[in-house]
Amino acid sequence: MQDIKGRIRSIDSTKKITSAMNLVATSKLNKSKEAALKTRPFFNKILLVMQSIAANANGQGSPFLKANGSDVKAYITLSGDKGLCGGYNSNICKLTMGAIEDKEKTHLVVVGRRGIDQFRSKGFTVAKGVTDISESPTYFSAKEIADYVTNLFLKGEIGEVYLSYTSFKSTIQQEPTMVRILPLDINHVEKPKSEANEPSDLLSYEPSSEAVLGYIIPRYVADVIYGALCEASASENGARMTAMDSATENAQEIQDKLSIQYNRARQAAITQELTEIVAGVGALK
Repeated sequence: MQDIKGRIRSIDSTKKITSAMNLVATSKLNKSKEAALKTRPFFNKILLVMQSIAANANGQGSPFLKANGSDVKAYITLSGDKGLCGGYNSNICKLTMGAIEDKEKTHLVVVGRRGIDQFRSKGFTVAKGVTDISESPTYFSAKEIADYVTNLFLKGEIGEVYLSYTSFKSTIQQEPTMVRILPLDINHVEKPKSEANEPSDLLSYEPSSEAVLGYIIPRYVADVIYGALCEASASENGARMTAMDSATENAQEIQDKLSIQYNRARQAAITQELTEIVAGVGALK
């Protein structure tokens, strides 16, 4: 009985922790979900602008729109700095690992301590690790990552850049996603449905369409990374909220089962004491 009471107290303490973490994750989810939804309209509009400019330039002149000859592939993977969020971190790392064909020709940029630890434990070399931004992403951090990969791409040290992140679908649904961001194939990027049929404007670009593309594409890459960071932050909080909610329910179920065991043991002890008293009274007679 003492062992069962000790387990009940231990599980009750754990349940209080998971319940508190569920409330914290719920509060953070509302903020991160709002930030993720705010980035989408700007991303869609800048994509349409680039498609218009690229159509005018015929895709010529910008180094960001064509291969540079390097066979090294860079992978930007967005994971979390903390655990206790179900399979969130392991799923996004598995997606990147599954896409890697040759470790020697791979350049890894990993956001989040959990992702860095997982890649290193599997024998991968992390070229650049970024921590402490997964829960509160900023555009400055996104631009720093974007500048890093675009400079390597322009130097010819990497030939392709892929971005792995968890897309936020709903509170209970998050989808690991991988997209190629360099070289950018604007013609094959799907337009937003609400704006796909808008008429294109006749515009003149100075000094040239190629120069405008060279200016706007690096900022577009930073926008994509920032949007992915916001999506990943919302996904992480959603996954943590779901995981902590399930943990709280499981703790309650275990606690209920232990309470039944304790009551049965207590009833058996009372019955045994009563039997011994009755037997003792009978012996005295």
